[in-house]
Amino acid sequence: MPVWDDVVGQDRVVTQLDSAARDADRYVTLALEDPGRAREAGTGSSMTHAWLFTGPPGSGRATAARAFAAALQCVSPDRALGGAPGCGFCDGCHTALVGSHADVEVVRTDQLSIGVKETRELVRRAQLAPAVGRWQVIVLEDADRLTEGAGNVLLKAVEEPAERTVWLLCAPSIEDVLPTIRSRCRLLTLRTPPVEAVTELLVRRDGIPREVAATAAQATQGHIGRARRLATDERARARRQAVLRMPERVADVGGALKSAQELIDAAAEDAKQIAEEHDGRETEEMRAALGAADGKRLPRGTAGVMKDLEDRQKRRATRTQRDSLDLALSDLTSFYRDVLVRQLGAPLPLANSEVADAVERDARSGPPERTLRRIEAVLHCREALDGNVAPLLAVEAMAMALRDG
Repeated sequence: MPVWDDVVGQDRVVTQLDSAARDADRYVTLALEDPGRAREAGTGSSMTHAWLFTGPPGSGRATAARAFAAALQCVSPDRALGGAPGCGFCDGCHTALVGSHADVEVVRTDQLSIGVKETRELVRRAQLAPAVGRWQVIVLEDADRLTEGAGNVLLKAVEEPAERTVWLLCAPSIEDVLPTIRSRCRLLTLRTPPVEAVTELLVRRDGIPREVAATAAQATQGHIGRARRLATDERARARRQAVLRMPERVADVGGALKSAQELIDAAAEDAKQIAEEHDGRETEEMRAALGAADGKRLPRGTAGVMKDLEDRQKRRATRTQRDSLDLALSDLTSFYRDVLVRQLGAPLPLANSEVADAVERDARSGPPERTLRRIEAVLHCREALDGNVAPLLAVEAMAMALRDG
């Protein structure tokens, strides 16, 4: 299966990346035979040393970057016969996709930011020649989380790259990356994939029943990751249902404040669930690496390592809770989007068909202008959270605004 099969609904982007991978393959083949000819052939190539993948959440920008990394490492013998790199089954493609290729470094963070120390290590790696592959590829999935200092460290590496090093940066938009960095990258803009394409992916890749896949894809409006979780996690579906009931529970002050607290509690529960899935395993793996498996005492001088791990896990829990709350606010926005669709008589399907009765009642209870004000209240809450306002205070303010309309 070609590496591009999971890059859903992005035909234009795939065409560009496929062309670049072909040029990159020709360049390396020539470079290994005659470096001089390779440099000449590189003129006018669609390949470049730095790429910036942008697109809304769920568009698959990281998936596209990893697929491109695999295509760059493809060693399929079919290439010699005119086939395109990115077969998906050779050792280069397979190891790049599963994360074990020695020359593909995929950086994703569960923290709030990426600092100078981590970035300097990436820059150091970027100066190395490929060990076993055709390119040294660094995929930075969260380039928008680079601190200003980290961005300045990265700039130097992007300005003066090693000959066969490729940087693949991912961010929601170009505004999320330093202007000096984005000006040195080739921009690829992904779109939200069609609901039908996401449905097909969930059925083909994950074996999810078509009806369940279609409902999840429609509910998340084409967000691939959220659709998969919604289709496979019963607790995620239950939490979403609780969020969608919130508009009917803010009719009075008591109900508004109670629903705000429940929204915060649900986000905390979500963060706790994810922590339970990861923290215990990480802790045991670290203890084993330090020689303290099976309940043994930690060796002297290693307590600081465990303390660092606990601190990272706490920061991840904070980040996860914030992400979960943001997801809930996205679901709330989609509810009022449905209300607006009904009020304006737009010929569009509801994203939240399972609460169609509540949508109809809300649509009949007031004018579109009030719905727009409610959507603005949700957006203001998200902005407040981005500005580090206390979550409960921000959500309570939003709930009162939803009540007043």
